[in-house]
Amino acid sequence: MPVTQAPVDTAQHLSSHFILHLARALHAHGYPAHRLEAVLGAVAAKLGVEAQFFTTPTSIFAGFGTQDAQRTHLMRVEPGEPNLGHLSRLDGIMSEVIDGKITASEGSARIMALLAEPPRWNKWQTLAAFVVASTAISCFFGVTVFEAAIAGVLGLVAGLCALAATANKSLAPVLEPMTAGIVSTLAFFVAGLTTSGNAYQTSLAGLIVLLPGLTFTIGLTELSTRHLASGTARLSGALVTFLGLGFGVALGAKAGTLFATLVLNGNPAWMIQAPRVAWWTEAVAAVLAPLCFAVLLRADRKDVGWIVLAGVTAFVTARYAGRAMGEELGAFLGALVVGAGSNLLERLRRASAMVTQVPGLLILVPGSIGFRSVTSLLGNETIVGIDTAFHVAIIGISLAAGLLAGNVVTGLSRPEFAEGDRTP
Repeated sequence: MPVTQAPVDTAQHLSSHFILHLARALHAHGYPAHRLEAVLGAVAAKLGVEAQFFTTPTSIFAGFGTQDAQRTHLMRVEPGEPNLGHLSRLDGIMSEVIDGKITASEGSARIMALLAEPPRWNKWQTLAAFVVASTAISCFFGVTVFEAAIAGVLGLVAGLCALAATANKSLAPVLEPMTAGIVSTLAFFVAGLTTSGNAYQTSLAGLIVLLPGLTFTIGLTELSTRHLASGTARLSGALVTFLGLGFGVALGAKAGTLFATLVLNGNPAWMIQAPRVAWWTEAVAAVLAPLCFAVLLRADRKDVGWIVLAGVTAFVTARYAGRAMGEELGAFLGALVVGAGSNLLERLRRASAMVTQVPGLLILVPGSIGFRSVTSLLGNETIVGIDTAFHVAIIGISLAAGLLAGNVVTGLSRPEFAEGDRTP
């Protein structure tokens, strides 16, 4: 006897189609699992669709319908990088569909059109952001003016490698070790030719954009919210990236030192007399760094001011609270302020909290400390490496706790999500 299928509700089908498009787009642009599942659940409830969702960094499962007649979709996805401009506009599309201003099919079409748009910031602007970000971050390390300039050049090299990996997908799996090897070779070569002894600091400043500190912190947050599969996978990915960068730096340090020795051929190093960067450069760097992150994270121009405000607030809070009460508590308070402030802005502006939350966290994440831990372990400094890794874990947990506390203090409800719905 032939099996007859139940007729498909056209409105339900179009709504579920929109939700799938939204899920893939949000995942591709860096939504963590706990926020992604919550926002998809809230959208489905508002559209009258019964649905369940499960996400990991590489997959999305979506089940529509009642439990005994459920249609399940599996989407294979790649871990995404934050695209703040797209996140902001996706949030607007989602709100318009929920409010009934546009239909679900129009929402799907807008998402497809958005994803097909060219990059908001061109290659030259991106390279400039790499240079300025590396120079600004080096000012936090107390280097000389000469070393800050070298850090800017190394940032340019890292930016060129990142753009090459974007153009040639075969380079993407080896981006971190390849870039770390090239950058550290140049840093240690220059340090070997001159009296500069801060090759490690300049290497770190040049690689700062590639450090997976944000991934590490998001992974801990996902574990804290009981999203165990996604959190474990994300932490594993961050660890592999740290190891790749550490290997590249270890290899580059050997190569750069050897090349400098061959060039000098026993002659004394060139003397470079340069003053330390002035005390006020930290304040300038605290403004320039989030400005560069806005470009690198492809934010809309209208959001740049809010991003800079979030970054400066995070830096000031963590710096002064850390000096008074310890680095761990400073990280907690910084994440609390960024998380709570981003949630409040989300309510007021009806824009995704991640637009300001991600750049604010980038100022706080312990990526540089984790990098130091890996390089210590590779240099056979086992005790120092383990001690530093434990310190990284404590700061990461402090950041995750601060974000969760910010959610508790302000709540996560948006005006379009009524009480009782699952909210992002």
